[in-house]
Amino acid sequence: MSAVVASFSLLVHDLPLQRRLTTKILFSFFTFLAFALCAIGATLLLSWQLEGSGAAINDAGSLRMRTFQLARDMENVAAGVGDTRALTQRAADFETTLTRLETGDPSRPLFVPRRPEILTALTAVRQGWDGTLKPLITDTLNAPQAPSARQTARAFSAASDAFVENINQMVNDIEDHNARKTEWLRLCQMALASMAVLGTVAMIFLMFLLAIRPLERLNAGIQRLAAGDFSTQVPVETHDEFGEITTAFNQMARRLAEANATLESRVEEKTASLQQKNKELSLLYEITAFLNRPASVDELCSGFLTRVMAECGAEGGAVRLTDTAQGLLYLVAQSGLPPALTEEEHCIKIGDCICGEAAASASASRIESFDTDPDKARSLRECYRQGFNMVSAFTISTQSRTLGQFNLHFRDSKIFTRQQVLLLETLGQHLGGALENQRLAAKARELAVLEERNLFAQGLHDSIAQGLSFLNLQAQIMAQAVDEKDQQATEETLAHIRLGIRESYDDVRELLNNFRSNLSAENLSSAIEAVLDRFRRQTGMRVELQKDSQGAPLQPDQQLQILFILQESLSNVRKHAQASRVVVRLEDAQDLTLTVLDNGVGFDADEVAARPSGHYGLTIMRERAQRAGLTLHIDAAYPHGTRVALFLPKDHRHSA
Repeated sequence: MSAVVASFSLLVHDLPLQRRLTTKILFSFFTFLAFALCAIGATLLLSWQLEGSGAAINDAGSLRMRTFQLARDMENVAAGVGDTRALTQRAADFETTLTRLETGDPSRPLFVPRRPEILTALTAVRQGWDGTLKPLITDTLNAPQAPSARQTARAFSAASDAFVENINQMVNDIEDHNARKTEWLRLCQMALASMAVLGTVAMIFLMFLLAIRPLERLNAGIQRLAAGDFSTQVPVETHDEFGEITTAFNQMARRLAEANATLESRVEEKTASLQQKNKELSLLYEITAFLNRPASVDELCSGFLTRVMAECGAEGGAVRLTDTAQGLLYLVAQSGLPPALTEEEHCIKIGDCICGEAAASASASRIESFDTDPDKARSLRECYRQGFNMVSAFTISTQSRTLGQFNLHFRDSKIFTRQQVLLLETLGQHLGGALENQRLAAKARELAVLEERNLFAQGLHDSIAQGLSFLNLQAQIMAQAVDEKDQQATEETLAHIRLGIRESYDDVRELLNNFRSNLSAENLSSAIEAVLDRFRRQTGMRVELQKDSQGAPLQPDQQLQILFILQESLSNVRKHAQASRVVVRLEDAQDLTLTVLDNGVGFDADEVAARPSGHYGLTIMRERAQRAGLTLHIDAAYPHGTRVALFLPKDHRHSA
């Protein structure tokens, strides 16, 4: 479908300009617009001309009136009752009006139509004015009191009749011309109305031919296609865009018919492909879940190999890990391989045979069939002599390094698709990640043991070693007293030795109790109560627990370090504080605060820091606090005693 749409877009874009539907529609619209504008322009021109001619008729008619007024004014001037200034002004107005008729006035508008008969009449008016009437007026104005003034006035009245007749002739000619123009105006208006009606009908018919009928045929074809008639074809009647759309529709219908004919087989292919992908995903999920279980390296490799062989139908397989220092590949797990092959290739050099060559190369996988070169296979390949015709090698790797490879052996040749190769390479990466996690977990356990051994050694040095040193010193003193036969010194030294032995015994028992601490309690509060109960039984000291515990459970490591620090604090109270009461307060919300307060003799921080034997107990407490993200404060309490405060901010808190 997208191909059909793309091809249609190209066809429409490549259409010649004269064949495009938009060109036809625009040509029709512009043609109609041109005729309409011509008709409107003619109407406007005729209206303007009629308006100018009407103004000319008005001015020409005013000349007749002005002529009679001039005759009356001359008679009044000749009779001595008129005003020459009024006559002069009226003559000037007459001259101005006549000149305006001759030149026209576009601003009004005013103009005399340029027809021969009208221009002839206008010329006669001008000649009658300049040749007859105007000189008579001039004579009267020059000698208004002369006896001849009355004769001049009578001569003006006699000449004015012929003059007015010329004006009437000009006005009649202009009116006749306007009548004809009015008829033309009416004809233009009727033509414009007819053009509007005919143009509307023509545009409707044109739109029907160019758009509506092709759309109706396409719609009918679409309806038949939607009803399942894939043999539908719409006739192509034009070569414009609708013609191209119709062609594209016919192509789409043909392709739909072809697709419908092969739909069942394509669905089967897609279903088979989907089943294969689901099978591969199931294998990937199964092996990933298996590799995430706690197991040894041998168990991981054996279980991985069994599942991969079952999926690929391999008759034999092996997992080999790399010993980079010695340049060897050693066998970790195998299945289906003959004992002779296992014995011979339990440890091979990198670069030897197919497996060693694959380990030496940078490629992630290698698949080799012996059928292509049987002679070479017989001479070089032990796998071929054991009945295998095809061997594949896939790298076991992590993001940082290559750990080894796993091999699949087939007695018959097998074709691996690209998807299968990618799946096996991905499985090799998952196995590499699991093996790397095993290595990191073992390393973490080793580091944890070393850290605990270090803390244990510090504890022994801080308590047992000092006690033994004290006993050694007392034994030397006692030997000297025995040699000197000093009974009193001997008894005093023996008492000191007994006291030292008892204190060393208490230290050993306390260390054993501390290092046997576990997290069997459900939460930190219960674990603290258990520690305090044991401390009460051992010392008989009064211990009070104040708690406000509403926080989330801690991770075991943080909880264990808090308990160790609490036990060491209580041990210091027992050894050095000479206290009778201990208050332990636990505030557990978003932040956690644990406070141990005794009413003993307290301590001098400077004196403790200056001890030559060191203060390993305090050092151990600080190291444990640092490991767990805790802040440790030890200071003297007011008015006496010692306060040990542990603080765990919410940013460093690890919920279980």
